[in-house]
Amino acid sequence: MTLSIAPVHTVVVVPTSTPMVSVIGARDELVKVIERAFPDVVLMVRGNEITLDGPPASVKLIEQLISEMLVVLRTGQGLSADAVERSITMLRSDIRPADVLTANILSNRGKAIRAKTLNQKHYVDAIDNNTIVFGVGPAGTGKTYLAVAKAVQALQSKKVSRIILTRPAVEAGERLGFLPGTLSEKIDPYLRPLYDALHDMVDADSIPRLMTSGTIEVAPLAYMRGRTLNDAFIILDEAQNTSPEQMKMFLTRLGFGSTMVITGDVTQVDLPSGTSSGLKVVRDILTDIENVTFCELTSQDVVRHKLVGQIVDAYSRFDELKSKKR
Repeated sequence: MTLSIAPVHTVVVVPTSTPMVSVIGARDELVKVIERAFPDVVLMVRGNEITLDGPPASVKLIEQLISEMLVVLRTGQGLSADAVERSITMLRSDIRPADVLTANILSNRGKAIRAKTLNQKHYVDAIDNNTIVFGVGPAGTGKTYLAVAKAVQALQSKKVSRIILTRPAVEAGERLGFLPGTLSEKIDPYLRPLYDALHDMVDADSIPRLMTSGTIEVAPLAYMRGRTLNDAFIILDEAQNTSPEQMKMFLTRLGFGSTMVITGDVTQVDLPSGTSSGLKVVRDILTDIENVTFCELTSQDVVRHKLVGQIVDAYSRFDELKSKKR
């Protein structure tokens, strides 16, 4: 005999100081997200009241969700459909969304930079608590962007005296030697994503001065050879395009008072056929070393257009099917 759980009726009253449109969204966009996530609950909005009818567990979760949404709104930031979807995922994992969505890393020109997903928050926390952090995941998960934000935060708080941003200059198709221009002009396109992230976080007028003084350095990975990097926040981006030897070379540049963050996507390796990716190999080598941690980001952490996450998942399914046929 199956016992049925009686539905409950709850009314959530939104404070009059909070505009209802910020809670329900333009054209009820945020309400529709909640309704899709909880099809067993009937949700009605009248004035500043939200009425919920449905199973107790689902109703309780929506109550918690609205409470968390109100906390986020009180910080002055808006809520998007994506943010509400991520909040529901967090609540289902017993995580308070407000703890994740309101923790600012830094602010620049009125724009606050913060983690937007639970895994991103774990990644940011790992950078605070470890000397070497690997951020591994697909495009659009904020691996590089958040690492640069933590680097700028460390520089501003004087935890380090300089930032070093580097990437392997591996090209898909053309060799650098055949490209027109000086060495600097040839390498610049590979470093452009690092400059872009930097411009979001540091006043544009300050960047040339900081680079001239050596406080910020953006350079190809080859320029790291033979150096010891003390008192620095060092980011290696696109690390899937390092060989195992290059990865070892980079990691052994670590000096006193420094933090290293290594980011990459093991599904987008541009190395010549037959060359192993240093990012794929390094986990087996360093897995038991203290103060070294690996953070996994997934398609659920993509903070670009929704389609990017779906594309990542589609490619993963395709690759899995292809490997089974071999």
